[in-house]
Amino acid sequence: MQVSNPVPRLLRLDEVMARVPLKKPSIYRAIRAGKFPAPCKLLGGRASAWDEGEIGAWIASRLAERTGK
Repeated sequence: MQVSNPVPRLLRLDEVMARVPLKKPSIYRAIRAGKFPAPCKLLGGRASAWDEGEIGAWIASRLAERTGK
């Protein structure tokens, strides 16, 4: 039996904002500062999306900082 790698789920900005306590300007400010995962460009170059795993890891790291772990 062959195990395939799952395809990462991509989140659009509204989905990202629903998961993190930040609005659009704060998200892009944090990206520029290197403190938030950068999006990838989708076809055409105008649309962007974030890797769901990277957003989950960012959230987990914030919680770890809060608890000191």
